[in-house]
Amino acid sequence: MRGDRLISILLMLQSQGRMTAKELSEKLEVSERTIYRDMEVLSGSGIPVFADRGKNGGWSLIDGYQTDLTGLKESEIRALFVPSSPQLLEDLGLTRISEDARNKLIASLPATFRDNAKDVWSRIHIDTSSWRGTKEKIASFEVLKNAIWENNKLGILYQRADGETNNYIVQPLGLVAKGNSWYLIAAKEDGDIRNYRASRIQSAMPRKEAFERPVDFDIAAYWKKSKQAFIKALPTYVVWVKASGEVLSRLSFSNYFVRVIETKSIDEKGWALMKLAFDTKEEAKRFILGFADQMIVTEPENLRAEILRMAEAAVAQYKK
Repeated sequence: MRGDRLISILLMLQSQGRMTAKELSEKLEVSERTIYRDMEVLSGSGIPVFADRGKNGGWSLIDGYQTDLTGLKESEIRALFVPSSPQLLEDLGLTRISEDARNKLIASLPATFRDNAKDVWSRIHIDTSSWRGTKEKIASFEVLKNAIWENNKLGILYQRADGETNNYIVQPLGLVAKGNSWYLIAAKEDGDIRNYRASRIQSAMPRKEAFERPVDFDIAAYWKKSKQAFIKALPTYVVWVKASGEVLSRLSFSNYFVRVIETKSIDEKGWALMKLAFDTKEEAKRFILGFADQMIVTEPENLRAEILRMAEAAVAQYKK
């Protein structure tokens, strides 16, 4: 791409001092005519390039000129300017700071690349909020953030998923955003590293006690490993069902509740034999019953009998 090539020319002239069109064309594997056109573009965009005639001539930059750009390709510039989630930046208190940093980076680019960088903002937007706009309330988010930067131990009151609350003394190592939820990654007194959902931290109190952060702790690597372990440990309840054609298209939008493992066959009426996986038996019963006569359990038999009893109970309730 021309953008990448222009950056390469600029950096080569900056490092080499002077290069002929022939030398540039050989290094970049283009024609000398292309190099001359590129030089016109660079000059027109405000880059002070000029040509010396004669035996020792060539293209060079005006004495003392240094670009602030250090080897970035056009695709790399785009990657730098892919927008962050506005919600997460707001949570971290970095919205204005992020805008200022972005503007400074834009200003450091040669004029010919500025429009390309800005164009990313009009084409890509990242929204991590939910459709209903609900946001988890985090009582002590500022305390968590400060403790992470200052390497201060924290005393937290944490409510587990089962509703039980416990007090812990932890060493906060970082924060991870998963979707629109935040998790505190912290080490316990025995060194065991755990994940704490920030919205379940009822209170957090800084302690007048610092800790030494593990020098080799990589939060991205830790989270990846933790997530894989969590997924592997999730319970799985497998069911075989026959589903009508009307259901098939809807299943692709229901993967929060169910995972389609296998589709074996579709008969002449459009019904398919499918293998589905749920986290629990209770989830399977409620999900399948919700499709009424459009989904029928074939295996396991005991689930089929339980759903039948639920359906009969529902009918009896409506007849009262």
